[in-house]
Amino acid sequence: MPFDCRHRQVFGSEACLSGCPAAPPVFQTVRVQRREEVPPAEPHLVDVAVLDMHHGWPNLGHDAILHAMQNALCDISGPLKKAGVGFRAISYDLRRGDQVIPEAPGGRHVLYVGTGGPGHLDPRMNDGRTEGSQGIDEDPSWEPRLFALFDAIRASETAALLAVCHTFGVMCRWLGAADAVLRGPGKGGKSTGVIENILTDEAVAHPWFSRFAEALPDGRRLFALDNRLYDLIPRGPLPPGVTAISYEALGKGGPPGEALTMMEVARDESGVMPRVFGVNHHPEIVNRARLLVTLEKQFERGDVARAWYEERKQTLTEPVADEWGDRLIHLTSSYTFMAPLRFHLYKLARLRGEAVGRRLPIDEAMLPLTYTMSRT
Repeated sequence: MPFDCRHRQVFGSEACLSGCPAAPPVFQTVRVQRREEVPPAEPHLVDVAVLDMHHGWPNLGHDAILHAMQNALCDISGPLKKAGVGFRAISYDLRRGDQVIPEAPGGRHVLYVGTGGPGHLDPRMNDGRTEGSQGIDEDPSWEPRLFALFDAIRASETAALLAVCHTFGVMCRWLGAADAVLRGPGKGGKSTGVIENILTDEAVAHPWFSRFAEALPDGRRLFALDNRLYDLIPRGPLPPGVTAISYEALGKGGPPGEALTMMEVARDESGVMPRVFGVNHHPEIVNRARLLVTLEKQFERGDVARAWYEERKQTLTEPVADEWGDRLIHLTSSYTFMAPLRFHLYKLARLRGEAVGRRLPIDEAMLPLTYTMSRT
């Protein structure tokens, strides 16, 4: 499935400016930095927790995640409206302000989505001066409270956590699975642009990622968009229950390296889709043409520095070998973020409809979820 909703595909992007089918009450967003800003739960609204790790830094990833949610919900907006069910993304700015941590599963939240962000993966290392802190100076007291939330999500049989980049590194710290190592000159410094990762044997045998492997030209090597300072180097064998899905490739076409780039911690009760899962790339940054427009507007408004703007522009405009290579990037985003996100959103829609006595004609296991590869 392409990453734009069906409405945009049929009517074009301009149609969404005046009449998005996923506009409120189907989908709405709230940003939270203070405890009193958390809105009350409402029976007709499914609240999705966004763990915003950006510490106020300019970024493209946070809004890209919200757009991915909106696109997914646009495709089921008709049944949602008929059932009177809506979604609300509550974005918790948890590294600043009151450091509000979302409540644990069992109440309003079932799905949690973690963003990328700047600085060291250990908040104690972010003093604003140390190399790798990127000027971030933060109070680390949020970390143990977030780890407690992660424990609750993992222990739940229904809650889901999808993590990107910085949140992936925080997950590695939570599990004691891998250490953050600043990429030095031997690794070429910061990893940006289109990179390659390699699926593990466990991924090839996985009920979900085996489908990804089958769609790849060689069954192993994937393309991804990257923007990171740190490698996550395993301390040894991964903890029980944690599965390595991919490792870095040492250069394009190179052998696997030691840096962990994707891991699964828990699987959905269906036994197929990842339930607690993280990646160290940016699968949310997939519609590069649309994101370039957003980037240009940020720069024109003076919201971002020129150096930040130029680096992101280079990443978004980096040529891929051919159109087929660009489709491989889309394929990676589909299997490692977009499809799992759609699956869990659609499952929540179905369950909330049942809870309010209005069954929705939605089956998360049967709906189209993934990007289709084709040379035609």
